[in-house]
Amino acid sequence: MIKAGIIGSTGYAGSEIVRLLLGHKDAEIRWFGSRSYIDRKYADIYQNFFQLVDAACMDDNMDALADQVDVIFTATPQGLCASLVKEEILSKVKIIDLSADFRIKDVDKYEKWYGITHPSPEYIKEAVYGLCEINREQVKKARLIANPGCYPTCSTLSLYPLLKEGLIDGNTVIIDAKSGTSGAGRGAKVDNLFCEVNENMKAYGVATHRHTPEIEDQLSYAAGEEITINFTPHLVPMNRGILVTAYASLKKNVSYEEVKAVYDNYYAEETFVRVLEKDVCPQTKWVEGSNYVDVNFKLDPRTNRIIVMGAMDNLVKGAAGQAVQNMNLMFGLPETEGLLQVPMFP
Repeated sequence: MIKAGIIGSTGYAGSEIVRLLLGHKDAEIRWFGSRSYIDRKYADIYQNFFQLVDAACMDDNMDALADQVDVIFTATPQGLCASLVKEEILSKVKIIDLSADFRIKDVDKYEKWYGITHPSPEYIKEAVYGLCEINREQVKKARLIANPGCYPTCSTLSLYPLLKEGLIDGNTVIIDAKSGTSGAGRGAKVDNLFCEVNENMKAYGVATHRHTPEIEDQLSYAAGEEITINFTPHLVPMNRGILVTAYASLKKNVSYEEVKAVYDNYYAEETFVRVLEKDVCPQTKWVEGSNYVDVNFKLDPRTNRIIVMGAMDNLVKGAAGQAVQNMNLMFGLPETEGLLQVPMFP
């Protein structure tokens, strides 16, 4: 049985890790960390866990935690995990970090986009970017995982086969993305109040969103060359879900059948990436509460462009589900263990 500890267990991503691990037959939670709710019963904060979790919240003492568990999930703001991690801890326990601390390999780029000084840049090179469908073998051997961001996960998986096969010009990629409000976290902010969000849609972080360099890095690795994109996220009045619509210029004339064969070649054996049938557009409602990503594409011969679409749950495949998927790989378990929940509808 894998013993797990969660630092940041009372945020949305942290509580989703709790939900998934309670249904995992090979894992148990030993530590519910939350700096904001020390000594409060976890089920008092999230009543959906009433009579399912009896534990109280503890502090984020990673040194003490490393002596009690096999894996630590850090669902915390940027900079916290990097300020706590050290060799003594990594020699005892595996860490899956849900923040951006170790996702970007260029420390100067990280500090520019996130506006903070990186506390432990010596671990950036070692950290494995935990997009399982692409870095599966590296994840299996890792002791420190940089769990990908939600927008980067959906964007990368949607576009990866096209870039890897050289079918599109990466520097023409434009990504238009929509997210539910849980992506902004649980902290109290005026912009997230009901009256601000309800009956409203808006773009935010235009040309400045922090996920931009992460997406560019992953697309560049796929293409084998430096790529610069336009990425614009939007907030929509729903709890969960991400929808990515990406546009790119084709490098050559291709048929639907040729492109579909490329996607099938990359994802036919991937449980959590579902390539939809022709002309079926991904929708967030068909992936809600699950670890699945639905992708599809449409060729536009008139403009010589391809339109790529992806939908997923930002809290599951975009955060907690992907973290558990990484844990499964790191400990030699079936990759799908604890993650085969059927999407919820309605």
